[in-house]
Amino acid sequence: MMIKKMTLAALAVGVLAVSCSSDDDSGTPQEELADLRLDLNGLEPLGNGFTYEGWIIVDGNPVSTGVLTSITFPQTMRVNATQLSNATAFVLSIEPANDTDPAPSDTKVMAGDFAGNTATVNTGVVGDFTSASGMFFLRTPTDEMGMNNGNDQYGVWFGTPGMPPTANFNLPTLPEGWAYEGWVVGDSGPLSTGTFTSFSAVDSSSLFSETQQPGPPIPGEDFFINAPAGETFPLDIRNRNVVISVEPVPDDSPAPFAMKPLVGIAGEETAPATHPFGQNLASLPEGSVTR
Repeated sequence: MMIKKMTLAALAVGVLAVSCSSDDDSGTPQEELADLRLDLNGLEPLGNGFTYEGWIIVDGNPVSTGVLTSITFPQTMRVNATQLSNATAFVLSIEPANDTDPAPSDTKVMAGDFAGNTATVNTGVVGDFTSASGMFFLRTPTDEMGMNNGNDQYGVWFGTPGMPPTANFNLPTLPEGWAYEGWVVGDSGPLSTGTFTSFSAVDSSSLFSETQQPGPPIPGEDFFINAPAGETFPLDIRNRNVVISVEPVPDDSPAPFAMKPLVGIAGEETAPATHPFGQNLASLPEGSVTR
């Protein structure tokens, strides 16, 4: 009889343990979690002050799926099972490190709607770059005092030469949280010509340009002063890669972001000759998300 009582007592403890397996110490049922698998391509590291964060859209509201600790994929995130099953879309944003804002920032990198259990995500939330085009020319307007100095190979400007030069980009207007940035690949790496959101106005930087004259009303840069380590100025732009990237705002990385829709190579001719950009749509991040 004693053995039977001990057996019944053990069974009772086992049943109690099973019934409480979904409860925490306070007696509150634990959240039921499910896997969200991310298989993304083309992302690049951010500056130290920023991180990627995933979101699912549930009943029209964003719900964080967590911060990405790496950009090696595939990777799995554990999220609320009920919310995940009701999600209609997935969004990837760039957020400040240690961000306390419960909502996503304006800087949304990729998005896509769920079709069944899979969402195909791409950069359409930033803009449509399938018709991206533009031209640039070599000239050094900031080094001139009423006449051409014959050294136009040291500057690059984005547009069509003229009096004044005019914009010729066919690029989408970017949403809040994004800006374009020009680059020339120097001997030590990419050199920024400045960020811009308007194709017919000066850009954010004239760091390397001379100070004899202001630049024209288009983005661009002359390369005469403030040479970074590893560079020798004036910098001959001929036969160098010239790039237009799409950058998050704000941005604390000195390197171009992953999205580089236009890439060109400067030829030998200076203005009034122009050099075309080629499309670089393969640089645009994309991928899939599966629940």
